[in-house]
Amino acid sequence: MISKWLFSGALLFEVGSWAAFRQSLGLVQATLLYIVAHALSSAMLSGGIWLVLPRRYKFPLPWSPLFIFSLAFFVPLLGAVGVAAALFPALYLPRRRQEQSWDSMAVPELPFRPQERGRELMFSDGGLKDVLRHAPDTEKRLAALFATRRMPGREAIPILKLALRDPADDVRLLAYSMLDKQESEINHRIEMALQQLATADTRHKAALHDALARWYWELAYLGLAQGSVLDHVLGQAREHVEQTLADADNPYAHVLAGRIALEHKRLDAAKTHLANAEAAGVGAQQLAPFRAEIAFIERRYAEVPEQLAKLPEDVLNRPPFAALGKYWL
Repeated sequence: MISKWLFSGALLFEVGSWAAFRQSLGLVQATLLYIVAHALSSAMLSGGIWLVLPRRYKFPLPWSPLFIFSLAFFVPLLGAVGVAAALFPALYLPRRRQEQSWDSMAVPELPFRPQERGRELMFSDGGLKDVLRHAPDTEKRLAALFATRRMPGREAIPILKLALRDPADDVRLLAYSMLDKQESEINHRIEMALQQLATADTRHKAALHDALARWYWELAYLGLAQGSVLDHVLGQAREHVEQTLADADNPYAHVLAGRIALEHKRLDAAKTHLANAEAAGVGAQQLAPFRAEIAFIERRYAEVPEQLAKLPEDVLNRPPFAALGKYWL
């Protein structure tokens, strides 16, 4: 309501300013009367328009109303008319905004990945193998090898061995160096443990035998030993784990002994070691995968889902048990 009175007053003062020159006044008096009336008209017009402006155009003060006043005041005669003609249609007759049916977006630069990661694995051994077999670009095959550094050793070793047959020298050399690094680290630990075993007292020998059994088993488990070397490694692992059990009561040494016996297909010995491990306090959940494997080898298929059902749900959702759980449960 105030803005309407301001607009009406601005119109009256503007008309009065024009009439000042039609009166029988001197030039100075007519000019002063015009300036005062025109200034009042411009001030009332800028105030009225400022009141009806959207909030985002009202600030900062005083520059927003001062800009409107300047347009109206410093353009004689047509200033106020021009401001009104420019702003009133925009205020009272805004242009309708059309609905945009699609958004134009720039193509993102590669590499592009979603902001949220899913729960699936970041790398797939089958996918990396396909890259090594079929990718024509050597850089892509090298990138596949570098990706194996973030994978468990048992999944990475077959991919590295596949890369040893790659036609590119760079790929073969990188795969060989990564395999050799893993094998060298394990062999170095074995050598250090054997040196310590020669001078260790009775109290520390059990721990060293246990460490040696696990490092020898690691060579076999990762697939770094093949053929007669594999038989030798498993034999050494068996000797040291038996020595560990002879020197100390270690429940997890029973588990390792059971896994070694299972690898040799000595199923009765594997069952005995797993039973001893459970009697010593190892949870049934940790022994369930090995008992399921024994039941499968002995063709007692009804016991396989019973053993797999003992595994925690989060374990069944991860490889390698995800596929097994989907098939058997």
